[in-house]
Amino acid sequence: MPTNGLHQVLKIQFGLLNDTDRYLTAESFGFKVNASAPSLKRKQTWVLEPDPGQGTAVLLRSSHLGRYLSAEKDGRVACEAERPGRDCRFLVLPQPDGRWVLQSEPHGRFFGGTEDRLSCFATAISPAELWTVHLAIHPQAHLLSVSRRRYVHLCLQEDEMAADGDVPWGVDALLTLIFQSRQYCLKTCDSRYLRSDGCLVWEPESRACYTLEFKAGKLAFKDCDGRYLAPVGPAGTLKAGRNTRPGKDELFDLEESHPQVVLVAANHRYVSVRQGVNVSANQDEELDHETFLMQIDQETKKCTFYSSTGGYWTLVTHGGIEATATEVSTDTMFELEWRGRRVALKASNGRYVCMKKNGQLAAISDFVGEGPPRPAWTGKVTGGTAQQTLSPPGKDEEFILKLINRPILVLRGLDGFVCHRRGSNQLDTNRSVYDVFHLSFSDGAYQIRGRGGGFWYTGSHGSVCSDGERPEDFLFEFRERGRLAIRARSGKYLRGGASGLLRADADAPVGPALWEY
Repeated sequence: MPTNGLHQVLKIQFGLLNDTDRYLTAESFGFKVNASAPSLKRKQTWVLEPDPGQGTAVLLRSSHLGRYLSAEKDGRVACEAERPGRDCRFLVLPQPDGRWVLQSEPHGRFFGGTEDRLSCFATAISPAELWTVHLAIHPQAHLLSVSRRRYVHLCLQEDEMAADGDVPWGVDALLTLIFQSRQYCLKTCDSRYLRSDGCLVWEPESRACYTLEFKAGKLAFKDCDGRYLAPVGPAGTLKAGRNTRPGKDELFDLEESHPQVVLVAANHRYVSVRQGVNVSANQDEELDHETFLMQIDQETKKCTFYSSTGGYWTLVTHGGIEATATEVSTDTMFELEWRGRRVALKASNGRYVCMKKNGQLAAISDFVGEGPPRPAWTGKVTGGTAQQTLSPPGKDEEFILKLINRPILVLRGLDGFVCHRRGSNQLDTNRSVYDVFHLSFSDGAYQIRGRGGGFWYTGSHGSVCSDGERPEDFLFEFRERGRLAIRARSGKYLRGGASGLLRADADAPVGPALWEY
């Protein structure tokens, strides 16, 4: 499979949480550091870099400032160095409970403290020198075994998770990292948790919680007995092995999980590459050949569609669309036009993609026009338990686009994650912890369900509540790479505001109205 940005290892960014539940913070003023912040935001985000000298020491760089943490001989600490010097070298000493101790390599002292009283002068380790690692990346990703070069996915028939996938295709390759009680759980797409013996359970019990360790930019998951998750046996079953030190078998990469979608055309058929290179709307069910990985270019905001057969959609002679391109080019880029519950695609020739009479797709329409009347159609949507009625698109240039690899959803905005507000039916948008929401789909719209089974709905004055008895339709618009806009029935977009509450009052899908998902 060509790379072209399809398989991108996530840069591991994290926060360091001290014993009093405060995050290590790099301030712009004076380049001072403190541990006063109660939540994980930009100033509290750090990146671990290997020491250029190829030793065991590491460097801690502030994502916010782009500068390095340093500790002088007298214990004074700052985040001022633009280039790493001798005083920027630290040793990470993992503790039995998974927390870190940071030791200055040149001076041998330990880093810690509280609030604005941080120093690197301690000669012994106390609770003030213990730091918990809290990942700052979006928690939904793909997990790649470093030793086997295979992706972890849910195997429903065997009722296990296994590292045996050549590509992270389909919803079963989605993993959600759940942070709780200073540890992490691995949550599958069907909302179960991986226990260290390989079993899948419905509650995050102690044996389903792991501490994170970093080694050469890779991740390792240590269970409560000090053993590490690894793929075991010919099937690659994921469980804790015998090793109490992470080797290559116990290391994993986290990769970005791009949206995977299916499209339904005006003839009520799924767009597919099942019958060859031509992209055609001719299938009655959604399987791998009807699933496409969608990537949005950050500069042009145009998108590509990558098929399970290993080719990008591309514009060919006479406006035809084939899934044959192995590289991204101008002809593989399509402009998305969001039209309520439908989407239209414009190709590089400036024309809209439409469905021809034989079902094949071609970019030959100059505008989105009315199609002939079509009878109502009822189809079973894979991943749901109920039959869903889809009203016909009605226009040959319009398609229903459904996101299939986010049955559970985590949203992050400019100020933090979306989470239920304590003692309220409203939603916060500035939290360092996150809630997991469940998605359902019907006729081009999504319904969002939260804690206790309550549905999201819009209340008075643009408020968004989460305890509805009946679902309300929201429209998803994939506007940027890794970010979507959510449109309420009022036509306004959901955004985070100064109050920290989720509201449906934005006029345009920009800035605080865009969400990582």
